[in-house]
Amino acid sequence: MLTTNEILTKVNQAKYEINQADTERKDDALVAMAYHLLAASQEILAANQKDMINAKETISPVMLDRLLLTEERIQSMASGILELIALPDPIGKVLHQEDLDNGLHIEKKRVPLGVIAIIYESRPNVTSDAAALAIKSGNAVVLRSGKEAYNSAKAIVKSLKLGLEEVGLSSDILQLIEDTSRESAYELMKAKGQIDLLIPRGGAGLIQACVREATVPCIETGSGICHLYVDAQADLEMAVRILLNAKTSRPSVCNAVEVCLVHEAVAADFLPLVEKTLVENRMASQAIPVQLKLDSRASDFISGQAAGPQDFDQEFLDYTLAIKVVPSLDAALEHIEKHSSKHSEAIITKDKTRAEKFLNTVDSAAVFLNASTRFTDGGQFGLGCEMGISTQKLHARGPMGLEELTTYKYLIYGDGQIRE
Repeated sequence: MLTTNEILTKVNQAKYEINQADTERKDDALVAMAYHLLAASQEILAANQKDMINAKETISPVMLDRLLLTEERIQSMASGILELIALPDPIGKVLHQEDLDNGLHIEKKRVPLGVIAIIYESRPNVTSDAAALAIKSGNAVVLRSGKEAYNSAKAIVKSLKLGLEEVGLSSDILQLIEDTSRESAYELMKAKGQIDLLIPRGGAGLIQACVREATVPCIETGSGICHLYVDAQADLEMAVRILLNAKTSRPSVCNAVEVCLVHEAVAADFLPLVEKTLVENRMASQAIPVQLKLDSRASDFISGQAAGPQDFDQEFLDYTLAIKVVPSLDAALEHIEKHSSKHSEAIITKDKTRAEKFLNTVDSAAVFLNASTRFTDGGQFGLGCEMGISTQKLHARGPMGLEELTTYKYLIYGDGQIRE
């Protein structure tokens, strides 16, 4: 087994191949990577079954769903790789240029970051998404999966490396850390001079550990304490349809709604719709019902568990929803400002003025009007796949696509000029 430091040495020796590759070569690599990923489907599924068996007694059913691979999901992973080919290559784009009076010509040009590292947990599809985005943006990449997904990630990386080799690129530009202990994650956080950007994708504990411990530049990707606010002027049928999607379509992901705020003027009409749609109808259809955690005012209208203060600061990642009745739009905004993780929030309203106030006031990476927060996703935003959702404000914010994996430098062309 290679040590983390040995892997970092290998990737840094090979990085210039991809840092300097032209668009055609990178796109050829993506085609080959997608082909070999599909060709290795059975091997990848067998590896995934090992992970599923090992994790069955240790993680929740919704987290097992995140870990599970199927032929359809592998096909989707391959499609995500191929979709990047149609996107413009950001590398080499001149962002600004200027001719100075002294004859100097200055260009501000987009360039790769160099080596990107991603620490992620139990989602094997992140392996191919991250590798493809890194290659298209001209970066070498180091992947460190969680132990639950390691066999799956290893099989995926093996197939992607075959694609790189097929087009004459060194497979060393794509690396999977073999050590899944906590120590290897901390080694990546401290690998100053060997990693240009570290991106954690996982729970709040992982993200905060990276923010706290990393000596390399680190993107704070978000745990998703996402809010849906149902305004006094909401279309209630629309609101409950959106809430159903935002909570139950895939509750284990970071863009799922965890908190529903309801204006007191519509609580008596809306909350029974919530209970019927998210609890009673789902039980009748043998789907998992949503557990409702209610503040004292919400419990006047429907049944559920009493919500404690911690429930409004919780990323449940499960079929659980905290509900709070608020007296005004301002109260909803105040609650979101205090409790949001700055990921995604939505307002349901027919009132344009109230909508604009919400959209302009809420300080999150993605803010929706009359739409599900589940759309906060690189693919849905037209970015191809994504490296993660940044909830910070420096360098990148929201879904991180190709441009967010680049930086820029100034190129200055002279003809003997000296500064007086």
